[in-house]
Amino acid sequence: MNGLTPGFADPVPDAQACFRALLEAMARPGRVERLAALPEAPAPLAPAAAAVLLTLADAETPVWTDAGPVAEDWLRFHAGCPLVAEPGLAGFLLATGGLPALAALEAGTEEEPHRSATLIVQVAGLELGGGWRLTGPGIEREHRLQVEGLPRGFLADWAANGARFPRGIDLVLCAGNRLAALPRTTRIEEAG
Repeated sequence: MNGLTPGFADPVPDAQACFRALLEAMARPGRVERLAALPEAPAPLAPAAAAVLLTLADAETPVWTDAGPVAEDWLRFHAGCPLVAEPGLAGFLLATGGLPALAALEAGTEEEPHRSATLIVQVAGLELGGGWRLTGPGIEREHRLQVEGLPRGFLADWAANGARFPRGIDLVLCAGNRLAALPRTTRIEEAG
């Protein structure tokens, strides 16, 4: 762990601020939240994605990531979380280079849908307006979100995820210091 970069400068208030931003993002799907308190995460971790994991992951929550050994060491040290090799075994997942199959992730059960996984995805761009048309709970009429960097076929996979309701995964998109959340109830259509 030589050369380990710092986590949050002030862990308790920084994690609380990130948690508030996550709650706001989940309550208002597709709204972009900017995080002010960011950890010094090693590449390829984006600051917002690293902050989300430091806020949510703990010693009892299995985490999967494709970010590589330096990022894994950083997460073990700062979050104290166990890392798993199989995406389907994780409570939280961080995808930096591609997406695991959404259908293979823990989706909870009919009786306990809250036991589903949360997928944190680093994307190239995240902006309000244009792009997708979002509808569903937490959105009055519709909301627009421009996302760059998701693979082809994502919208079909997301629609299949929504069809499993109340089961299904929730998604947090991160780019730089920004994040937006898409709960499993959010419907996405391509901009027309």
